[in-house]
Amino acid sequence: MSNPSSSFSFSFISGFITLQLLWTCTFYASGCYTSIISFGDSLADTGNLKRLDSIQNEQPLHFFLPPYGETFFHMPTGRCSNGRLIIDFIAEGIRLPLVRPFVGAKGNRLMESRQGVNFAVAGATALDSSFHAARGVDNPLTNSSLRVQLGWFKQSLQSICLNVQDCKHLIERSLILMGEIGGNDYNHALQAGKSIDEVETYIPFVIEAIGSAVNELIDLGAKTLLVPGNLPIGCSPVYLTMYYGSDKGEYDNSTGCIIRLNKLALYHNELLQIELNKIRERHPDAIIIYADYYNAAMQIFRSPKKYGFTNGALKACCGGGGPFNYNSSVPCAHPSSNLCLQPHTYANWDGLHLTQAAYKFIYKSLFQGPYTMPQFNHMCRTQSLEEVVGLSSSM
Repeated sequence: MSNPSSSFSFSFISGFITLQLLWTCTFYASGCYTSIISFGDSLADTGNLKRLDSIQNEQPLHFFLPPYGETFFHMPTGRCSNGRLIIDFIAEGIRLPLVRPFVGAKGNRLMESRQGVNFAVAGATALDSSFHAARGVDNPLTNSSLRVQLGWFKQSLQSICLNVQDCKHLIERSLILMGEIGGNDYNHALQAGKSIDEVETYIPFVIEAIGSAVNELIDLGAKTLLVPGNLPIGCSPVYLTMYYGSDKGEYDNSTGCIIRLNKLALYHNELLQIELNKIRERHPDAIIIYADYYNAAMQIFRSPKKYGFTNGALKACCGGGGPFNYNSSVPCAHPSSNLCLQPHTYANWDGLHLTQAAYKFIYKSLFQGPYTMPQFNHMCRTQSLEEVVGLSSSM
């Protein structure tokens, strides 16, 4: 495995990006973006898997039961958290409605998709299920890969748009959120018992799939795409539990996270940025923003109490017990699981997903800080964090 630096240099692309920013700010000065079009997995899914699951299964998955959604929506919505996700804060920040799931939308609901539509599905992979099946890995949740989501998007245009020119105008005025996607290509394999070394070999294929999707969307008319990297998966309770008892040399002394798994995420992020640079050269009129989820989140893992996570960053708020409150046999929402009293003091929600408070923090770091390239807050007049989330609102 290569040993990429977490402070990956962007200097070689800064020149023409500055020119692109000037064009974009002028083009969208009248109101920024008119919609959000989202692809990805559980970090962005606002209800697609929930609707698919209700069609396919009589008993709902645990993600769709209380206490999921309790903090903000006061009911499960299909979001894999106790409240809002990064995509929700982005929508609020650019003064758009929360992005509706695509599955089940029809009639007037489908026309409302002109202000935003979400194709992300919890559990989704960048690569098709055939890639993983050939390697003995099953996806326990969905076959709605990135390619499938792109197919839904192209299908939806027939109902959303008035004509070809209208479609082009709609897409070019939209903010395209491409993920995060790819994390489950590694999660499903690791949880199926594949070695880290083997999973590392998947990364170039995952990056190729993401790059292909970005190129296809630009060919369809996309002008602004936000492409996140992977989170530090070595800090997730699911893996801290799986690898519990490993050699102490496997852990980062400053965070308690698993070094090799975080290097896996960094390698993905390095190759993703290289791919995005190639796409920028091919499509100089498109604005392609890399969102550094990894380093935005690492602030929490390095200094949780500094940022208000007084119960730490490595233990789940909702789970089945153990040193990290995670047990794959007793997931959050299971009758035997336990729930913390103050979710906003925890960074992790259920062992794999983060709390609303953590997603809020990452949003603030990305869009009011230095963790997007080019910086998103230079491109679009977003509301202040106080306007978006409210200083007095519950976390």
